[in-house]
Amino acid sequence: MPLSLHGIGVSRGYAIGKASILQRDQPEITEYVLPPALIEDEVQRFLDALATAKQQLRDIRTRIPAAMPADIISFIDTHLLMLEDATLMETPIKLIRTQQCNAEWALKLQRDLVVQVFDQMDDPYLRTRKDDVDHVVRRVQRILLADDSGYTDIVSSRLEGRIIVADDLTPADTILMQHQGVLAFVTEYGGPLSHTAILARSLGIPAIVGAHNARRYLKNDELIIVDGRQGIVLAGLDERLLQYYRWKQGEEHRQRQELIKLKEQPAITHDAVAIVLHANIELPEDTTAVRQVAAAGIGLYRTEFLFMNRSDIPDEEEHLASYLHVIKALEDKPITIRTADLGADKQVDGGRSGGPIATNPALGLRAIRLCLKEPELFRPQLRAILRASAFGPVRMMIPMLSTIQELFQVLHLVEDTKRELRGRGQRFNEHIPVGGMIEVPAAAICASYFARHLRFLSIGTNDLIQYTLAIDRIDDEVNYLYDPLHPAVLNLISMTIRAGNRAGIPVSLCGEMAGDPRYTRLLLGLGLTEFSMHPANLLEVKRVIKDSDVAELTRIVRRILSTSDAKRLARLLHVITQG
Repeated sequence: MPLSLHGIGVSRGYAIGKASILQRDQPEITEYVLPPALIEDEVQRFLDALATAKQQLRDIRTRIPAAMPADIISFIDTHLLMLEDATLMETPIKLIRTQQCNAEWALKLQRDLVVQVFDQMDDPYLRTRKDDVDHVVRRVQRILLADDSGYTDIVSSRLEGRIIVADDLTPADTILMQHQGVLAFVTEYGGPLSHTAILARSLGIPAIVGAHNARRYLKNDELIIVDGRQGIVLAGLDERLLQYYRWKQGEEHRQRQELIKLKEQPAITHDAVAIVLHANIELPEDTTAVRQVAAAGIGLYRTEFLFMNRSDIPDEEEHLASYLHVIKALEDKPITIRTADLGADKQVDGGRSGGPIATNPALGLRAIRLCLKEPELFRPQLRAILRASAFGPVRMMIPMLSTIQELFQVLHLVEDTKRELRGRGQRFNEHIPVGGMIEVPAAAICASYFARHLRFLSIGTNDLIQYTLAIDRIDDEVNYLYDPLHPAVLNLISMTIRAGNRAGIPVSLCGEMAGDPRYTRLLLGLGLTEFSMHPANLLEVKRVIKDSDVAELTRIVRRILSTSDAKRLARLLHVITQG
């Protein structure tokens, strides 16, 4: 009888191959006290380990084929930057000297403090950056310990045509695996927003994370199936199951070829409703993927990467250089730049310099709240966005608005910044569109008020669903409650779209729902005409749009929003999501 293990599918696709179980257990760290005469020798040993780790990453970087997208190289560069970071790499030296402890223990102490800060952050993307801290620290620890027992080296292993099963993987591992012809990977830990998951999607490797105890239940050299769409690993296979998934692989390949044909075609429904499909990006280099699918523009440019892995705040010119890179790459396509959506505590990265760790960071100081409290963080970005607007069709978007008073504060700061730039004789678009993200239930309920003072609205469903249902979507204990189809969520989305329509301003949706073709027809029926998503999902969503009739979908959605009968609601949702 087949065995099935469930995790989170983070990169779609199907793979059939033999499992390679990677033993990457955490090294055992013990503390010991050093005599004063050996302290400086221990500091040098730590510095030598850092140098070795840097060289290892540089070697991996040189093996990346020239054809790889630039954002893939940036993941290695991120780890190299971490090895230069004072918070992570200079503090252990102070601990060695002050506590007279061994380098391994000093690094462990600092790692624990840094990870604790990341754990307190509300933003899911930033919180999962603790994985990168762990990957870098683990690399240095193994060099210090000179212990490779229980460790599988991806560089020297023969992995072509294999499916990797591991506790976790680093971005460097993922790049090397793709270069070696690995079919797919399964990890016991990790989330959908980890660098490893993002890389898997970019490289097109089927992948599942969070498959707990996978190494316990799967055997080395056992034939297994990875279903990246459903997040399922199958073992104990019979011929019927193998035949079915071979057929699925063939269908997927055929569909991929068909999707490519849609690249230059307009996104228009059967009943002639034109839909705008934008892309979300996280790094300037992501524009390559945007061009490959001919997206209409950028609906969400996340700018948090500028604040990561540093102790200072990015200045105006650094912000501007990044924005101009994107403007030049997209050749006059519209670009929506979101102001910094930073987490509840920024002791590790550029941004907030101190203050207590919030008891509940999900309800704490983040995004526009943090920017308004600390204008020295916010003003350089405002100036840069305004200056960038002189070079292309740039829009500014404010995250996590919850009160009209916050919005008025932001608009006042924008006008004040415009006066400052006029005084400096610097050009900008006097009429730059300023919009707001609707991701707090209070903002959705009051969307009509926000719409009176903004030029556009964008629904951030990732946070809107979390806050509406009071759950953390990356928490294994409660993420089963994360439900985009909950009636409360659908009504808040509908309310926001109607508010934008009444005010005559565009409304887009930029959360993960936008890029999931299961929800495309539902969103069309709710009246959505602008989507923004990961570039990899755009053509599949376009296919669904071209096969849809908005008038018919609108009638079904009206019944969905008005029904209180759970069974009838389930039937209607099945009809509209399954087509």
